[in-house]
Amino acid sequence: MFAYSSHLHSEDFSYQDSGVAWRLSSLFLQLIPFEKPNLTFCCIGTDRSTGDALGPLIGTWLRDHPTFPYEVIGTLQQPLHALNLQQTVESLQARTLSPYVVAIDACLGKVEKIGHIVIEKGPLFPGKAVKKELPPIGDLSIKGIVNVGGFQEYTVLQNTRLQLPYDMGKVLSRALLLAWQRYQMKMVRNSHDDRYHENAW
Repeated sequence: MFAYSSHLHSEDFSYQDSGVAWRLSSLFLQLIPFEKPNLTFCCIGTDRSTGDALGPLIGTWLRDHPTFPYEVIGTLQQPLHALNLQQTVESLQARTLSPYVVAIDACLGKVEKIGHIVIEKGPLFPGKAVKKELPPIGDLSIKGIVNVGGFQEYTVLQNTRLQLPYDMGKVLSRALLLAWQRYQMKMVRNSHDDRYHENAW
């Protein structure tokens, strides 16, 4: 849906960097509370626009992973987009146990930043780059810069080659799954350490 965010502090990675999935997973381990059962991934965008397919692609890959335990909203089959975003945000806010939301979206940026992944604490603002008034969403924002902004945004997003959102989505999905798997391994190690100390006494 092409997000916009005004946060000053952010982490920025090119999806083509060597070892980027591992480096992203290390950052996600620090920022995403995998211990929360109410962790929710909101993958924003639509399959009707090549440039805006990043979120639904990631949502589909996360949802299709056989053991990924967290709620995923927004897939190619059931996109999270301008028409249902307000209702989704209200539904999340109305829950008894407020979820921690990781919001993922495509965005526009400077030409030299195309292919970069931007991670920021705080919400993103879906649709702002294309002058849509939509509610902010997310405790953590993950944005993929898929094309250049500032001129004829709708045309730009319609004419973005699908290859870039697809490749960026693969990297991000891999990094998120890797972070979750690393979290699980850490929990197992901690459990073994606790048992060792108990037996030592």
